[in-house]
Amino acid sequence: MEKKRVAVIGAGVSGLITCKQLLDQGFNPVVFESDSDIGGVWGHTLGSTRLQSLTIVYQFSDFPWPDSITDTRPHNSQVMEYIRSYASHFGLFRCIKFKHRVVSIEYIGTDEEKMVAWESWAGNGEAFGGGQGVWLITVEHEGSIETYQMDFVILCIGQHSGLPNIPKFQEGKGPEVFQGQVLHSMDYSNMGPKKAAELVKNKLVSVVGFHKSATDIAAECANVNGSKLPCTMIIRSKAWNIPNHTVWFGIPIALFYLNRFAELLIHKPGEGVLLWLLATVLTPLGWLFSKFCESYFKFCTPMKKYGMVPDHSFFRATLSYAFTLLPEKFYDKVEEGSIILKKAKTFSFCKDGVIPQGEDLPIKSDLVIFATGFKAEQKLKDIFKSSFFQSFVDGSRDSPIPLYRECIHPRIPQLAIIGYCESAAGLFTTELRSKWVIHFMKGGFKLPSIASMENHMREKESSMRRYSRGMSRGPSCFGGAHTWYNDQVCRDMGYNPKRKKGFLAEWLIPSLPADYVDVTP
Repeated sequence: MEKKRVAVIGAGVSGLITCKQLLDQGFNPVVFESDSDIGGVWGHTLGSTRLQSLTIVYQFSDFPWPDSITDTRPHNSQVMEYIRSYASHFGLFRCIKFKHRVVSIEYIGTDEEKMVAWESWAGNGEAFGGGQGVWLITVEHEGSIETYQMDFVILCIGQHSGLPNIPKFQEGKGPEVFQGQVLHSMDYSNMGPKKAAELVKNKLVSVVGFHKSATDIAAECANVNGSKLPCTMIIRSKAWNIPNHTVWFGIPIALFYLNRFAELLIHKPGEGVLLWLLATVLTPLGWLFSKFCESYFKFCTPMKKYGMVPDHSFFRATLSYAFTLLPEKFYDKVEEGSIILKKAKTFSFCKDGVIPQGEDLPIKSDLVIFATGFKAEQKLKDIFKSSFFQSFVDGSRDSPIPLYRECIHPRIPQLAIIGYCESAAGLFTTELRSKWVIHFMKGGFKLPSIASMENHMREKESSMRRYSRGMSRGPSCFGGAHTWYNDQVCRDMGYNPKRKKGFLAEWLIPSLPADYVDVTP
């Protein structure tokens, strides 16, 4: 059998996992990485960043954390060391072409009219489409342009890097009228801890945003300048930013939403009448869970005092995984005046700083940092050379790019996307997705018809919108259906979705990476 040429674009965590699984199954992938090192976003984090998830969830199923890591939320340098050890242990570096930036990808061999008429993915529902077409990958390396021909492409370019999201302003009210400095959190992170500290020292800093990067940057500024030069956070949307992963008496939040029983409380795509009735009847339990957690977080932080209690429930936030962990002693810094929280839906720039909506006086600033995320959809769209394929991935935060099993676009042949759709247990969910894609590539199953996949995705989006409406992250993550998703992937691959020993364990204990270590293509 002819050896198929497979390209992986990106050597972040998703790309490394995919590369490892491909090697395990006899493929010889080429990994294109624009940077000089692996790790993706972990290679360019803030100096204070720690792991958001618990280590028992965020780990490779076949490569556990070393015994030396005892902190449940290790520092970013420890996470990076863990990722590097994984890549070294499984010999992944030999597959990676560093400083090879993919300029574009182009599908050739089949015309667009024929592809529009397809009833099955790639023409026959198989991974390589019967050899009808190939991908041309244009790569820039040290000033020269190279072209590679591949039979299958796996995009692992993620959501949180590359193309910064900068708010738009009316003419004369944007950064151009500001006499200070403006940058994005990506630029701040790329400086490294020492240069970043030097940049903010003795300056009035305003940070736009209230998610992870924003709170970390504000805390770093507070540590450097104290209350004499407070950092102001301009908060457009309040969020459930919480101090830890536990509630009253140290009960892990995951026990409430990362197990099978918790998933009975929510409506899911394709559910039958019985499950629909059960989810409806159990709705009050979701409300009780939410109120239980909300009361604890309002008790242990002064979020109510500062008007930071979100308008949406904590239960809804967990379903979209739209909550973040605060830096250590964040609200202590607010109490002492080192961080000022300012709510404002919109704002404009002036010569001396920024003016929140409805106010006349500016917030005096020397430096404004946008911690406003990235244009993940645009980054994904731009990688395709053809407008034909660009139109299929023309999504937004409110209407995400539709993917079957969060990996395959029904209209884009011989290509998979891994690591784009978020998950409550990102790392090992990514591992399952890569195994699913490679099982498909090995001929383990055929995809349903294009119409069936599109219908499935419409049902999924409808279910997600039921809970995620009004959430800033949109429906790109459905945290409340974590185990349900794993079950689908396991069934496709011919594995028993039940991974625990014992009835109670199966229903009440969260799914963890070790439960899926034997699931292989």
